[in-house]
Order: sequence, then structure tokens, then C-alpha cells
Amino acid sequence: MHHFDYRDGRLYAEGIDVAKLAGDIGTPFYVYSEATLRRHISVFSNAFSDTDILVAYSVKANSNLAILRILANEGAGADVVSGGELARALKAGIPPQKIVFSGVGKTEEEMRAALEAGIYQFNVESEPELDVLDALSLKLGKQAPVAIRANPDVAAGGHDKISTGRKEDKFGVAWADARRLYAKARAMKGVLIKGLDLHIGSQISELAPFEAAFRKAADLITDLRADGCAIERLDLGGGLGIPYGAGAVPPHPDEYAKLIKRVTAPLNVQLIFEPGRMIAGNAGILVTRVIYDKKGEARRFLIVDAAMNDLIRPALYDAHHDILPVAKHAEASDVTYDVVGPVCESSDFFAKARKLPEVAPGEYVAIMSAGAYGAVQASQYNSRPLVPEVLVNGDKYALIRRRPSLEDMLSLESNPEWLD
Repeated sequence: MHHFDYRDGRLYAEGIDVAKLAGDIGTPFYVYSEATLRRHISVFSNAFSDTDILVAYSVKANSNLAILRILANEGAGADVVSGGELARALKAGIPPQKIVFSGVGKTEEEMRAALEAGIYQFNVESEPELDVLDALSLKLGKQAPVAIRANPDVAAGGHDKISTGRKEDKFGVAWADARRLYAKARAMKGVLIKGLDLHIGSQISELAPFEAAFRKAADLITDLRADGCAIERLDLGGGLGIPYGAGAVPPHPDEYAKLIKRVTAPLNVQLIFEPGRMIAGNAGILVTRVIYDKKGEARRFLIVDAAMNDLIRPALYDAHHDILPVAKHAEASDVTYDVVGPVCESSDFFAKARKLPEVAPGEYVAIMSAGAYGAVQASQYNSRPLVPEVLVNGDKYALIRRRPSLEDMLSLESNPEWLD
């Protein structure tokens, strides 16, 4: 569910007319619904209301400080994968005792910042990382709380590029090697074993892969405890998908929770979750203006002022996003368009052969379900400034990231003295 709907043929974000907002802000821009964010985190948390859990929102999905503050106010923690995300989470008011640090390439500098902040858990993804973390912790006179991310070799995810739990993926350690690494960690003085971590992918639309992975995790915890490891936490990652408007409808969090409770109840562990897309995905849209309606020999192109540098998911993952006119016209007939941007790449598209109500140059369209992996993956390719982000609360809105000027972009660069 989200809070974007039509009223008298005009698209609204909660109580705000999107077309009027576009006139105020200028296109393209992202707009997020605070009510949707709060509802989604509540629905997920309530599904586990009778269970000891930490909901560590996956910051990489949408890292705007205002979004993080909303979720912090709802009691969420954070799953971070860089020193920058750690700094964002702390600045947004998320307590370090609710932060877990994932990622395959943590640097010593990032580890140091996390140790000094006193985060809840490091999700260790390789033996070399374990060695570095142990040595650094000893040097700082600290002990790092760790879970080792074990790779269950379960294929899942809506696209090959977002499956993370197969043996050929870069994440985690081999399942067969996990017990050896836990034994090594037990003998270390700079780390303290707290749990087991796994994460099998993103935009997962069925429960079977989750069940296969979680049952393997339950068996491994039993083995690790027999080896003498005090496993008290189980980090199950994220991955629960959202409906993008095409394809399978993912399970409801209540169904997901029922499965997990059935599998993990005998373990008596705290459960850690890292939802991102499920919280933010349908809470945001990208609003763009039609520049041209170009009639080609074989195709009709709707050229808009947003581009792949603003929302790369269709180019990167062949992702489907519903596209809606911001103003409906009763007399409009359906037209089959390729909806494309102005960037000089053939991959710069939002939809191909998509049937939409006819829209004219100067009108606006909304690219739906763009709240996750949208603005965070944006770039300044073709020297296009990053687009603004707007937060809506009822009939109020605030600009939560401004559009940089060309001067702002150029000010980061300089000529070496020999060119002057």
C-alpha cells in the first residue's frame, strides 16, 4: 500500500497535488510519502510483535537523512555497508547499539569508526576481514561483536544481479568453511562471537528460497553451539520484494514472519532483519516532464527530462516501474511508447513498448515505486545535476535534498597549475 492516488483525475502524494508540486520544485524530482514509510516499517515490525527482533533498515535502499530520521523515530536501527552510511545513520539519530555493519570490503578506517562508535554487530564476510578486525580491535583495546556471514548457496532474487546467496556470489564465506572460521574466531581476543548472518538476495517474491536458507541456518547454529560457540543472534538479512506493478506479488510480511517463527522458534535467538526495498520502495515516485513525443518509423518515443542517471534500475536490472500520467484526461486514448530520457546512451529508458494514456509535451508523468535504489544510485552523467528529493506529510512538503547548480558541480573540479 502507498499514499499516491488520483483525486478528480489529478495525482496526489498524500494531500499534495503532484502537478502543483512539480511547478514549485521543477522536474525531475523524487517525492516520498512519510505516511507510507511509517506504515511499512510498522507492518513489518508488527508481524514480529511477539519476537525479540532488531529491524536494521538497509540504508543503501534510500539514505536520505530525513528518511533515516523517520525510521529512527519508529524505532528502527540501520544496516550500513560503508563508513559514509555509518555517518549518515549516526547523524540521523540512530543509536549505535542498533547498527550492524555489512559489506565485503570494509576498510580499516571504516572499522575504526564503527568500533569507536560502539556499533551492535559486524557482519564479517571473509577470513582476511576477520583477521584485520581482530588486530585492529586489539590495537584499540576493544572487542568487536561479530556474526560471520555464511553463504547457503540458495539462488533467489528477481534478477541475476541482485542474487547474493549463491556459492559463486562475492558475499559471505563458503557454508562448508563456516565452522572452521567460527573456531578461529573463538580463539581470537579482539572479536566476540555473537551470531550468524546470511542474506540471499533482493526482490524475492516467494517463500521457498527463504525457507531453504533459514533451515540451513538453524542446522548450522545447532552445530556451532555444539562446537562451543555462544550463538545468540541470527541475522536473516532482507530481500522481501515489493509489487512493482508487473510479475509476481511478494508474500505479505505476516506470511514471512510465520515461516521464520516456525523455523527459528527452537533456537531461542534474537532475530535481526535488514529490510530496505520493502520499507522505501513504494514510498517514493520520480516525477518527470515530457519534452517531446517523437514518432519514429517503427516506434513512438516519449522523451522525458528524467534519465538513467536519475533512476538507473531499468537500465541496470531491466526493472519494471509503472508509469502514470500526473493528470488524467478522460478523452485520452492509449498509445504504445518507449519512455526514454535525454542521456546519450541506448540504455537510457524507463519502459519499452509500454501502453500508456497519451500525454503531450509539457505534461508530467510519475514513475512509480522509485523510493528504493533510485536517488541513492543517481549520478551526474552527462553533467546533469542530481535531482531534488521532497518529503510529503499530509498537506505539507519539504525539500530534503536540493538540486545542485551547475556552479556547485563545477566547483569540485580545478585545473592543475600548469594549465593556467
